[in-house]
Amino acid sequence: MILINEADKLDLPSLVDWVASRQGVECGFQGRVNKLVDGCYSFWQGGVLALAQRLLPIVHKQLESSFISGVQASAECKKSCNFTAEETGQDDNLCRDGTSHPENEGELSDFGFSYIGRHTECDPLFHSIALQQYILLCSQVLEGGFRDKPGKQRDFYHSCYCLSGLSVSQYSWSKEDGGPTLTSSVLGPYSNLLEPVHPLYNVVVDKYYKSHEFFSTL
Repeated sequence: MILINEADKLDLPSLVDWVASRQGVECGFQGRVNKLVDGCYSFWQGGVLALAQRLLPIVHKQLESSFISGVQASAECKKSCNFTAEETGQDDNLCRDGTSHPENEGELSDFGFSYIGRHTECDPLFHSIALQQYILLCSQVLEGGFRDKPGKQRDFYHSCYCLSGLSVSQYSWSKEDGGPTLTSSVLGPYSNLLEPVHPLYNVVVDKYYKSHEFFSTL
């Protein structure tokens, strides 16, 4: 929905509440209710919250104007944010007039580029250090690679999405995607820090910029 610039059509407060609730006591994420946590959801769920972190101006608008099932939507996802006039959309096409539509629909093809540069003052919407604990202590295999959970075999699929989720959690305190991150946001030695990934495309940010530069000249 972000890629087609229709994020405002989602019930974002409920989405954030549901996804955040999928982080279990084991510190990892489950895919749905009453399921065990799984390393791959470190990105599938953690990545959603990383994306939502930069959509919080829209969430804020929906929380102010909406009632869900007769009860005002939960304010959990906005209590960590202090919205300024700029952040609530007065200078941002994403939130202008309560929509996420740019004035020029031709900009849709470039939306991934503009999105990654979006600034946020909001804290992570999940426990980022706890997620890193699950990935490194439960999903990581000492011989190399990552798995669903202890007792399972490592594989390329889980190695990919565990590493992507680890990167997302490490940079969740960064105010800009791919920007510098604090040592306190990285579990273990700072040498554990991975390259930042683009949360929309799940590719290394540096590679994304190079690809964008190449194809924009065609």
